Amino acid sequence: MPHTIGVIGTGYVGLVTGTCLAETGNSVLCIDVDPAKVASLQQGHVPIYEPGLDVVLARNIREQRIHFSLDLEEAVTTCDLLMLCLPTPPGEDGSADLTYVLQTAKTIAGILVAKNIMDRRIVINKSTVPVGTTARIAAVFEQEAPGKPVVVVSNPEFLSEGFAVEEFMKPDRVVVGTSNAEAAQVMRDLYEPFVRNGNPILVFDEKSAEVTKYAANAFLATKISFMNDLSEYCEVVGADIESVRIGIGSDPRIGRRFLYSGIGYGGSCFPKDVRAIVHSSREVGVRLEILETVIEVNAAQVQRFIERIRRRFNGALQGRRFALWGLSFKPDTDDVREAPAFTIVNALLEGGASIVAYDPEAMANTKLLYGDRISYAQTAYDTLRDADALVIATEWSEFRQPDWNRLRQSLAQPLIFDGRNLFSLDDVAAEQFEYHSVGRMSIVPADAS
Repeated sequence: MPHTIGVIGTGYVGLVTGTCLAETGNSVLCIDVDPAKVASLQQGHVPIYEPGLDVVLARNIREQRIHFSLDLEEAVTTCDLLMLCLPTPPGEDGSADLTYVLQTAKTIAGILVAKNIMDRRIVINKSTVPVGTTARIAAVFEQEAPGKPVVVVSNPEFLSEGFAVEEFMKPDRVVVGTSNAEAAQVMRDLYEPFVRNGNPILVFDEKSAEVTKYAANAFLATKISFMNDLSEYCEVVGADIESVRIGIGSDPRIGRRFLYSGIGYGGSCFPKDVRAIVHSSREVGVRLEILETVIEVNAAQVQRFIERIRRRFNGALQGRRFALWGLSFKPDTDDVREAPAFTIVNALLEGGASIVAYDPEAMANTKLLYGDRISYAQTAYDTLRDADALVIATEWSEFRQPDWNRLRQSLAQPLIFDGRNLFSLDDVAAEQFEYHSVGRMSIVPADAS
């Protein structure tokens, strides 16, 4: 049976969640506080780059299954399910800031009281939060709206940017945290259309569901940092990290995903979530030593790559010109939050270099931060003219098979620093490029300057 769902917050998670829930026949009302954003969404304009989202959103707007509004009261009064998809930004100490989540819960409670609503409301928290937050939200309702039939459920998201629509529509698993049997059944009914391939809906207690979200992201970040830690060793002993990746990834106990070495992870999830679980563990007197090291390795990896660039130019970056391919933290997204590319940009600018950058989707977001401190090109090849080197920071597919002749003719010298290991060493050697990647031997032609 379709539900009426209020999705509170139309950021990345909220917009994908609301759109995909509408796709299965639910009536969805998405709430945001930004009038311009709401007006744009009402016209079907997607404010983020996420493959396929625009098509699904347009279809559900046309079928009138999804609507956008500034009116939280409308959602509270008309929707039986209220999903909190709110930001939990990191504090300076790594903790997750729950201000938006708890304040919204308080506002909802006030509406329930003011409108004397006695119909059951299930408040579903999809925001990424530390353990115990579901109980804290429930306590808000108990204090601010005593006697109102409100059940608070944890329902963490496991979406990957660039694949979010596909992953929501066909999830590996759905995790629900509740001790309320009736709410658990409602959640099973809500997600049943998405798991007809047999993947599980897992119902845990609230705290286990909350930890599961952090643990999943922390483990994936650990796999990345393990490979990045190993990459320096491979460089020193003359091994190839790509061969090692294939060798260990073939073991089903390890798996191939998230084993790529590079210049570190970024984005809105991994950095924030790993820091948050480390902070939370310290608060209860436990040290998650592996994850503390994961954070250190990730920060060091991009610095090691930057140092390689500095050494190649004998520390003299002043007046150098660099072409930069890739700004987003990963391909198939315009998200630049904690992007390793920005750490590279900062270092090159501080050294007195100039940068001409290209990214298929992330240049608008980059301009918000850097303005005209760097230059932007219309195509990848337009960045190259008279550049002292090409630096690759994001593994967009369009970068994987370059026109080597155009590179050679445009660059001041045939020199590439590849932070994502896009090219085979044999191909680069055959093209007579000087090439520095991660966890592999450098290719330096005999006549390289």
